[in-house]
Amino acid sequence: MTAIPFALSARHKGFNRAEIVDQNFTEFVQLWQGDVRSAPDGDRRESPRDGQPVLPGSALDARGFRELLESQLISRHLDLMARVLRVQNKVFYTIGSSGHEGNAMVARLTRHTDPAFLHYRSGGFMAERFRKLPGMDPVMDSTLSFAASKDDPASGGRHKVWGSKPLWVLPQTSTIASHLPKALGTAVAIEQARRIGHALPIPDDSIAICSFGDASSNHATAQTAFNAAAWTAYQKLPAPVLFVCEDNGIGISVKTPTGWVASNFQQRSNLDYFYADGLDLAEGYAQVQRAVEHCRTTRRPTFLHLRTTRVMGHAGTDFEIEWRSIEELFAVEASDPLLRSAEIALELGLYSKEELLELYEATRKRCFAGAEEADRRPKLERLDDVMAPLAPYTPAKVKAEAERADYAERRLAAFGGEAKLPESQPPRHLAIQIGQALHDVMAKYPESLLFGEDVAQKGGVYTVTKGLHKAFRNTRVFNTLLDETIILGLAQGYANMGMLPIPEIQYLAYFHNAGDQIRGEASSLQFFSNDQYRNPMVMRIASLGYQRGFGGHFHNDNSITALRDIPGLVVGCASRGDDAATMLRTLMALARVDGRVCAFLEPIALYMTKDLYEAGDGQWQFAYPAPGEAMTLGEGRVYNDDANDLVIFTFGNGVPMALRAARTIESGQGWKVRVVDLRWLAPLNDAFIAAQAKNARRIIVLDEGRKSAGVGEGVITAIVEGGFGSTPLARVVGADTFTPLAGAAFLVLPGEADVVAAAKKLAG
Repeated sequence: MTAIPFALSARHKGFNRAEIVDQNFTEFVQLWQGDVRSAPDGDRRESPRDGQPVLPGSALDARGFRELLESQLISRHLDLMARVLRVQNKVFYTIGSSGHEGNAMVARLTRHTDPAFLHYRSGGFMAERFRKLPGMDPVMDSTLSFAASKDDPASGGRHKVWGSKPLWVLPQTSTIASHLPKALGTAVAIEQARRIGHALPIPDDSIAICSFGDASSNHATAQTAFNAAAWTAYQKLPAPVLFVCEDNGIGISVKTPTGWVASNFQQRSNLDYFYADGLDLAEGYAQVQRAVEHCRTTRRPTFLHLRTTRVMGHAGTDFEIEWRSIEELFAVEASDPLLRSAEIALELGLYSKEELLELYEATRKRCFAGAEEADRRPKLERLDDVMAPLAPYTPAKVKAEAERADYAERRLAAFGGEAKLPESQPPRHLAIQIGQALHDVMAKYPESLLFGEDVAQKGGVYTVTKGLHKAFRNTRVFNTLLDETIILGLAQGYANMGMLPIPEIQYLAYFHNAGDQIRGEASSLQFFSNDQYRNPMVMRIASLGYQRGFGGHFHNDNSITALRDIPGLVVGCASRGDDAATMLRTLMALARVDGRVCAFLEPIALYMTKDLYEAGDGQWQFAYPAPGEAMTLGEGRVYNDDANDLVIFTFGNGVPMALRAARTIESGQGWKVRVVDLRWLAPLNDAFIAAQAKNARRIIVLDEGRKSAGVGEGVITAIVEGGFGSTPLARVVGADTFTPLAGAAFLVLPGEADVVAAAKKLAG
């Protein structure tokens, strides 16, 4: 490669490095003095024409090279445009792709129907993928996103993302490596669809593409995806994911040790390693092609180590000269892949100097013109518009879907005949009826899958899923490896491919290991894609406290806040079996109709509870609701609804506790007590809460969660904002602590005696 003219590039340290990188290209072309149309052996030959390789033995033809070069230039000028117009508040994102433009080769060698989960330095990839469909404009679409315009086809102005619905690029934000588990999940789902007879929205031989940086490859979330991919391949299960590690040797300012990526991944079992030079289109193209073809034909997880560099810093605010030597910056800028592409173009006679510079400047004008036009387009200016795609809800459609009961034959097969239908059985307790409800919804939705740790043959730690594996076989009910992050990554992948996943998290405390898969990924997808992409799911979590003889914090976690804080997430908690069945039907309908991400909290201590007041009374067992019955989102259950002396708001374990306490209070105080089971914890139904508080003479909020940031705070807020803040009120709540083992647990959790004592204080 011709050396860069450093005499002209080594400007004052205070100069903008983006300006220098820009000028380097122009100077490189102007001063280039190589032989035109010279083959590597020195023999003269004609410049290659369309269909001819750019170099002897190269897999890249002349037309392909020209188009890749154009995509590289578009990516570069979008970066340069962003640096200039950001200071004018016309665009709002400066993390660039400069130095990574070789990823355009991955886009060219894959299909637009291969789902792509991209690194934020994917400008070249996107520019090239835009060629896959006619009539699409990589510049205008991208600049609308840079400008946060309401017309942005990717996110509707909510974030600068690389995304496109027609091009199967699922929008990614700037999370670090959190997209790798769902990329693997999507690859697994492509193959799973065939096994369950589900029609895919993409071709059956598609692969999932996932790009990330060398620094991100060290993240725990990335490592868990690599491990799960290898775990899958080890069992000879297909997992056609192409992991593309774009190795530029640095993460913001922390350098990756030389050779680390190759050393770490080259010899990994069941993760097939390929290397490609992303700085040289002629050299790297065949290398990328081998990796893509290997992934598509073998259906094995494939790791493509793509050499890149990073010019112009991490972002516009990263002044590298403050922490890197000028000599190091010169060396990095000399490795700019656009200089190598220019050299190939000139050497092969594909462009003259004048033609290449004309293309360079024309691309600049096109990108700036696009950005100026994007700046004139409308922005998001109303809160309703911002939030519109976050949590869509169509009540009539959800109700109709939840109550739909047109699957009688599949239902009979799932339960094993008419006599075994659950509505024909005597009243049963919570664990049994959740299991029956799961049989029901899985019979209703052939595209549904239930998976997690121990859920298959064992039937779950508490036997809640007992019988499901026998009824639906291993293709639809299966065990996963012990990794909550992958469980939720799989769920997103299945949802991406049009299935209805029902992942199980074994205990609420374990959810926190993988919370970002819901917070940062699943629940944000509709928002950041302007509701173009959805990943519906119903996540089951064995939850809350009060287990006797077994527990401690990790099996008695009452931190509901971690879920309620996630925008758009639906959280339901049933305290009795019939409610669990009707709630599950509605949750599945919310997922299927509106694409919602849902969490179903199952109170462990109530799983086997049969009695309410005395041993053997059987008053906490209920008849199974027949198909066609469902619970409306936000609908609570009221016990003794004409009682106004005291109203107790609660949920989960608090419901039978409150009912027992109410009987004591009624006999001791002479009051009539109403108990309100919220059932839905997110979103809280503020109007319902206010309506129940309206005629109350006294109120107790019984919250088995912790004092700080618990459900009770939301209930009290709804009461006060509803205009009933003057009503005498007490809160009975758990302590701000982790749950200890054995009997000490009941010192930190609220109990019946606490509710009775609170009522006595209100009486005083």
